This record gives sequence, C-alpha cells and structure tokens, in this order.
Amino acid sequence: MLFFRYVLEARGIRSFEEFLPPYRKAARRLGATDPDPAPKTFQGWLYDGRKPIRAFRPVLVEMLGYSIETLWTEVAEGDEPQFVPLAGPPSSGPHAEPGMALNEMKRTGAMAARRAKEFVLGADRDRVGDDTLTLLSEEVARLVSAYPREPLSVIWQDLLTAQEDVFRVLEGGRARPAQRRDLHFNAGVLSFLVAKGFNDMEDPDQAMTMTRVAGFCAKEAEHPGLVALVDGLKSLIAYWAGKTSDALHYASQGTAVAETLNGTVGLWLLGLHARAAAVLGDAETVSAVNVAAAERREHLVLDDLDELGGLLTYSVEKQRYYAVESVALLGAGGPDLAAQAEEAVRGFSDPHNPNWAFGDLAGAQCNLSLIRLHGGELDGAAEAVRPVLDLPGTHRNNGIVVSAYRVHQALISSPASTASVARELREELEQFPARRPALPR
Repeated sequence: MLFFRYVLEARGIRSFEEFLPPYRKAARRLGATDPDPAPKTFQGWLYDGRKPIRAFRPVLVEMLGYSIETLWTEVAEGDEPQFVPLAGPPSSGPHAEPGMALNEMKRTGAMAARRAKEFVLGADRDRVGDDTLTLLSEEVARLVSAYPREPLSVIWQDLLTAQEDVFRVLEGGRARPAQRRDLHFNAGVLSFLVAKGFNDMEDPDQAMTMTRVAGFCAKEAEHPGLVALVDGLKSLIAYWAGKTSDALHYASQGTAVAETLNGTVGLWLLGLHARAAAVLGDAETVSAVNVAAAERREHLVLDDLDELGGLLTYSVEKQRYYAVESVALLGAGGPDLAAQAEEAVRGFSDPHNPNWAFGDLAGAQCNLSLIRLHGGELDGAAEAVRPVLDLPGTHRNNGIVVSAYRVHQALISSPASTASVARELREELEQFPARRPALPR
C-alpha cells in the first residue's frame, strides 16, 4: 500500500468526505485557489496509486507533513514505516480525538511551565540566583538547536519571550558582574536569532536593527566570537536583500575580528565573503577565499559557540554547501561541479544529523538545480528543485524563496526555456513565493 494511504488511515481518514475538510484547511493556509480534487481523483490516489498533478501536491504536503515522494512510496502492510516528516513528528496520533486531547494537554502544560518559570525568575528579589541563570541558559540552548530545524512560526513566540526574560533580569540590576556577562551573552544570542527571524520574514530593516542590539550585547559580554558572528549575520541579511557590496563589507569586517579565533565563525565569514564575491562576478576572489577556508578547517578548534551548535556553528556540510553556491552563482556547470553539488545535498539528507537544517537542504537543492541548468540538464534541474517546491508554506522563508527565484531566472535564460518541462517548472516557481501565509508577521 502507499504511505499516503497509511498516513490517512492512521489519522482516521478513510473516505473522501473525511478527507476534504482537512484538505481545504491546508489549502487555506497556503492561500491556494485551485479547485478541490474530485472524489474519483481522490480514489485514484488512494486505491490506484495515481500520483497527483502538481496543483494538488503543495496542499497534500502541507496537510500531511511529508514530501510527495515519501507519500507515494510503497510500504508493506502490517509494518510501521519510519519516514521522517518535513516539520518534525506529526502533531496528531493514530486517532483524531486522542490527538486533539493530547495537544490540549501539551498547551495547558506549557502554560503551567511558563508560570513556574516566571515564579523562579521573580523569586530572587535581591540577587540573581543560579536557578534563574540555568533556566535562561537552557532555554537559549534549546532555541539555538531548534531554529534551523523548526519552521519559524513554531518557535517565534518562544524566542521573543526568552529575549524579554533576559532583558528583564538585566534591567533589574540584581546581577553580579560575572552574571551580567553571561546574561549579555544570552541576550546577544537571542537577539541574533530574532534578527535572523526578521530576515527569514523578508524584513531586512528590522533584522538589521536587531543585529545592532545583538552586537551591543556581544560587546557587553566581552565575547569577540559573538561580535564576529553578528557581523556575519549582517552580511547574510545584506546578501539575501540584494545589497551585495554591504554583504562583502560586513564579511570582511567580521573576518578581521575573527582573525585570532579558532572556532568556526571565521570559516563562516569566509563562506559569506565568497558568496558575495560570486554575486559580483569576482571568480578570482571566490577561488582564493574557498581555498583559504579549506586550509583553515584543518586548524579548527571548536569554541563555546560551536558547542551550542545550530546557527552558531559552521559545519563541514554547511561549508560544502556555501562553496558550491559561490561557484554556482558564477554560472558554472559541468559534471565535476554537479557531483560536488550532489554531495552537498547528501550532506543534509539525514534529519537526525545534528547539523541538519531544512533551509540549508533547500539551498543546496536549488544550487544543484542551477548547476544542472548551466550544464544543459533540464530534467535533472527540475528533479533537483522538486523537493523545494513541495515544501509546506511554513518552511518557505526568505532565503529559500530567493534561492528558488535564482533557478527561475536561470530557467528563463536557458536555451531549453521553451520546452514544456521548462514552462511548467517556470510557472511553479512563479507561484512559489506567494504561498507563505504561515510565517509570522
């Protein structure tokens, strides 16, 4: 049987009448305007294994949380499939009603945990206690780890709340000097994540404002690694906003700060430098910077930012993805580069890998599509970008949308732009940015 049918039956959906309400709800979340599938169409999916046409695919992905390729995989009856959903474990269990009750229990439990946390944060009226610092640091660590793995809409409110908690303790004036350094470090990290969130929501002005806050906190914490990291984020924001000269400036500024540091932040800044240089068409700088980054990796010593992980570390997988992108942006193609791009995609193929990030995976897939287009492989390019087009609206952040747009632009200038595959792919890419209503505003 198809995994699609398994998922529906696990959620108590066995008929078209049971299927249609959640399907329409998912379509509304995406802002999709296509007509509903007909009963016979649904039956063809369920019983005959017919794959849905492209108009229905994004809604099914949004509704069920798995890619179309996964949903249309055959599974043995009686076995429990182990496919990993796009946005983490499914929120509902095998039956609808118990799942809803469980969600309500989690919601009220979270409220109680929040109230208990507020009690601890306010209990030390004359001084900041160890429990307060531990609670704040644990929440920072959780959010750093969650950010690249969860859609922004899931963690946004937690980010804002944690930032407010740290600011409130700092403003209380009860912390000792050593504690204030730790609190400013946590405030800097949280402000870094909030700034990244504004960037993902395509709000570069607010993102840059929040980086100023993050930079101030990093300096108050006397943490040069975090100062350099914030410069890197400024470069990243400018890069996705199309301000390439600014991106190059901030990357160079951060590289100077990180010159004596041994962690991965210096490597990230080199990767940012190479990508910005590529947009400006400076192939010589791209090559030199990528070589310098490869050499620097050999002398790496992980620091406290790397130990936190998430967006604060620059893994081998991410370095490979950035290097491929910098060359792809120069318009390069060919079998050797395509093989490197495929390796970059494979680096993010396992969601259980601690370095996995849905945004980096999507970026690597778009790069592979670009490189195949440059090499004249239209069908291969369409195949590479397909998982990106199937992403639910909750995952379509600014960087992913810009990466998909680059494929669209390359497709227009491709010699094969008039082919039917190219026309269909171009139409899907043109619709892609609009379906992002689930991102918080």
